Amino acid sequence: MFKLLFKSKLMFDLSLKNCTTVFIMTCFLFLNSCSMKLPIEKGDFKDSDLVELIKLDPSFKLDIKYATNDNFTGKPVYTEARAFLQRPAAESLVKVNKELQSLGYGLLIFDGYRPWAVTKIFWDITPKEDKKFVADPREGSRHNRGCAIDLSLFDLSTGEEITMPGDYDEMSERSFPNYEGGSDKQREMRDLLRSKMESNGFKVYEYEWWHFDFNDWRKYRIQNIPFSEIK
Repeated sequence: MFKLLFKSKLMFDLSLKNCTTVFIMTCFLFLNSCSMKLPIEKGDFKDSDLVELIKLDPSFKLDIKYATNDNFTGKPVYTEARAFLQRPAAESLVKVNKELQSLGYGLLIFDGYRPWAVTKIFWDITPKEDKKFVADPREGSRHNRGCAIDLSLFDLSTGEEITMPGDYDEMSERSFPNYEGGSDKQREMRDLLRSKMESNGFKVYEYEWWHFDFNDWRKYRIQNIPFSEIK
């Protein structure tokens, strides 16, 4: 009985700690966004139509790193583990997923639409020498427009993530799409992902093998909408 009570108390303490961390990050995001303004953009833009990816294709596998401690900030910066894209980009991603499934792979989603306040946080905490791996909030990120996706592959037969030459969000040359290190198989998998994405309207970011921008990203505004307000 004592062991059961102790275990219950431990689980409660851990749950409380996680809730406290999320609450603190939520407050930080709110205060951070209140002390800044979105970049001023002129011109005509398409209406935003953010779609939750798993509602369009439930076979996508989610691993939303920024809703956990497992990211380069060491803390959750999202309060919900969800991923969104503008509808045309999302529909193209569904096509990629189907093409890969015929080869025994599926898409593993790390991140999609990202509120602008989070981009500002990333910029502020990243050292100068690594700024190329994060977007300048003065210009906004293509993630803020709902037209960028961070992703990898997983094996349909095992559910395991495919190993690439570098890890997600690794700030080193191993993240470059043309990095020549790693094993032949790792580079083959990285290049397969890139090939399928680029044949369906996306383009890889020059410093990150996992980051792809949809070709219509310029047609959408920078946004700072929290996930909770997206239906």
